[in-house]
Amino acid sequence: MTAADNAIRIGAARRIVLKIGSALLIDDASGALRRDWLRAFAEDVARLRTDGREVAIVSSGAIAFGRRQLGLSGKALALEEKQAAAAVGQIHLAHAWQEALAAHGLTLAQILLSLADTEERRRHLNARETLGALFEFGAVPLINENDTVATEEIRFGDNDRLAARVAQMAGADLLVLLSDIDGLYDRDPRLHADAAHIAEVPALTDEIRTMAGKPRPGYSSGGMVTKLEAARIAVGAGCAMIISDGRAEHPIRRLEAGERHTRFAPAASPGTARKRWIAGALGSDARIAVDAGAANALRRGKSLLPAGVTGVEGNFLRGDAVRIVGPDGAEIAIGLIAYDAEAARRIAGRQSREIEALLGYKGRDVLVHRDDMVERE
Repeated sequence: MTAADNAIRIGAARRIVLKIGSALLIDDASGALRRDWLRAFAEDVARLRTDGREVAIVSSGAIAFGRRQLGLSGKALALEEKQAAAAVGQIHLAHAWQEALAAHGLTLAQILLSLADTEERRRHLNARETLGALFEFGAVPLINENDTVATEEIRFGDNDRLAARVAQMAGADLLVLLSDIDGLYDRDPRLHADAAHIAEVPALTDEIRTMAGKPRPGYSSGGMVTKLEAARIAVGAGCAMIISDGRAEHPIRRLEAGERHTRFAPAASPGTARKRWIAGALGSDARIAVDAGAANALRRGKSLLPAGVTGVEGNFLRGDAVRIVGPDGAEIAIGLIAYDAEAARRIAGRQSREIEALLGYKGRDVLVHRDDMVERE
């Protein structure tokens, strides 16, 4: 693979999630923030934004930074101490990110997530809409695990998998895991000097999975095992993934210039993967009946507006899968609905501009957005 080929692959991505490991942000010896690295990385992000790319950052480092602030360096931490360190470190870390990005006129938005927020359907939908709105406003989302309450994430150091879930939610084209290793090897390079670097992984086979070694000691707790798990999630969602050594300054610029890395090829485009996920939803007996005009609009790829709804059957919550049927009762599509059953009944047959008056709040203009819908054949 040439440097030019690498630049083309990265340049094609329009929405990118960048995951930053603790070892990149925090100096291992002193426990201090690597401010020069952060400033250089912010320059990379600003250039991506100038090029028209949407960028989200998943940042580790809150516990590592907070333990220094609390005088807990150099000792094994109990769970409650890790949570306390996260609570302190998150504030300082977010401020450092905000300062670095603000120097380039970029607005930072902080989002704290747990894996449950990304895997439970309604919370997943809420987070996805928030991310979409932030991208639309030109902000840079900064995502971290909600370490003060999400104890499982602290125990397993799963920011790699969280980053993959964020990429899945955001419909990203590319996930870049910046760590302290330049990719996947056929054997652990720490133990085998002749280990061969793997530049391209077209599919996650059992052979590939056996190449993962144990996590490195120190602040980076994810290891190659969780990176391969992140790859499984990302490529399954239609998102390419890259593992690259990000310790040197300007890691994205270096990556685009041909820095060695491992690239995992996506199984499909993000849009196609999302549609497959929706199509496979079991849903419930909930049905939304629509008139002929709405049925024709749906077949032309339009969203479902409340005005075209003639009936709402069953009980469901916002984000549930519902079946959409035409005047003859035949199923037209399945989709994720933007309102619960009670609200859907109240706005059925009404114009979108009436929603706020009917419900007392301004929700979405559509019942089911076309991006959340799959037409039945």
